Amino acid sequence: MPERTDWESRARGLIRGEMARQGITYAQLVERLAAVGVKEDERNLRNKVSRGKFTAAFMLACLEAVGVREVRLS
Repeated sequence: MPERTDWESRARGLIRGEMARQGITYAQLVERLAAVGVKEDERNLRNKVSRGKFTAAFMLACLEAVGVREVRLS
């Protein structure tokens, strides 16, 4: 079973990877999160994603805002 830090790294990578695939910047993600009811500023968003420490609800909101419809974990 992966250690805690491995899960954080995977969560961070999932969000960053989907942002890259869609060509979305952190500034754009802030706007898209606001559209789904999540208030973040760019600095806090960058820090949160960089640490990989956020709730599952936040991760789902990010993925929804980016336009992800399916998630593959492997």
